[in-house]
Amino acid sequence: NEPIKTLGFIIGIIIAVTVHEFMHGYIANYLGDPTAKYQGRLTLNPIKHLDPLGMIFLLIIGFGWGRPVPVNPANFQNPRLGEFLTSIAGPLSNFVIAFIFAIILRIFPSIPYAVIINLIIYFNLAICVFNLLPVPPLDGSKIVWAIFPQINVDAFEQLGVAILFGLIFIQYLIGYSIIGSIILPIMSFLARVIGAPAALY
Repeated sequence: NEPIKTLGFIIGIIIAVTVHEFMHGYIANYLGDPTAKYQGRLTLNPIKHLDPLGMIFLLIIGFGWGRPVPVNPANFQNPRLGEFLTSIAGPLSNFVIAFIFAIILRIFPSIPYAVIINLIIYFNLAICVFNLLPVPPLDGSKIVWAIFPQINVDAFEQLGVAILFGLIFIQYLIGYSIIGSIILPIMSFLARVIGAPAALY
């Protein structure tokens, strides 16, 4: 019923997912792993990074995914450090995008269609924080592995996916979002840090 918000939703998601996945591949390539480069993922073309099924889920239930960028830690000179930097590059890029658009709104508070910029900020913060959760296959689990290599996160990847979908199911069953209760306070804090509009927190 609100075309401008719908447009902002779509633009926000496309920017957030595209930049997130591109930065994974870019940093991996910079550190010595050309896997993403050889598969044509070092591009800001959204088609290369968006997963059709993931987008459908996102539009219908508010939870979705992009196409994960392939990374081979064996190509890094220091696998743990390479895995850490590659994994954190995605969420960090989303935070930077949110920060840039927050500055734009602070400089031009009356800019037309500011709601679109608000949604770009919101979704970049959402993807940033969500992906930092230490649940496989999210980036947070790979960061945990880089810090604590004795934890075999790969062994829990299928379990992690089941946990995420289970939490989504519980949300629709009882009307309470466990994931939201975890990430929304962090998003609100980050929104205040970057000076985002109060509507975001």
